[in-house]
Amino acid sequence: QVRLVESGGGLVQAGGSLRLSCAASGRIYRINFMGWHRQAPGKQRELVAGVTSGGITNYSDSVKGRFSIYRDNAENTVYLEMNSLKPEDTAVYYCNVVSALSAYWGQGTQVTVSS
Repeated sequence: QVRLVESGGGLVQAGGSLRLSCAASGRIYRINFMGWHRQAPGKQRELVAGVTSGGITNYSDSVKGRFSIYRDNAENTVYLEMNSLKPEDTAVYYCNVVSALSAYWGQGTQVTVSS
């Protein structure tokens, strides 16, 4: 059984930083992609950042230059470093792992940025 365990969310003031982590455990065959999505109240879930098995990253325009994603392949863990946080970054952040066979989601972690 595959589990994604997220941590690192919380409350922070605008301009502050947080780091999210997501550790995947269980039998996962060939992870191709690891990423973070977010969903704010009343809005659709959107991809924030992702990284492929080859290390290629992509970011949404709204977080470019402020967020960094990186992964530890040996530990099947992905991190999201969030800097210069803004109130509009407030959302539930979900980890997403895509393997050769399936896709998995974490339970979500709340990030709240106060103005």
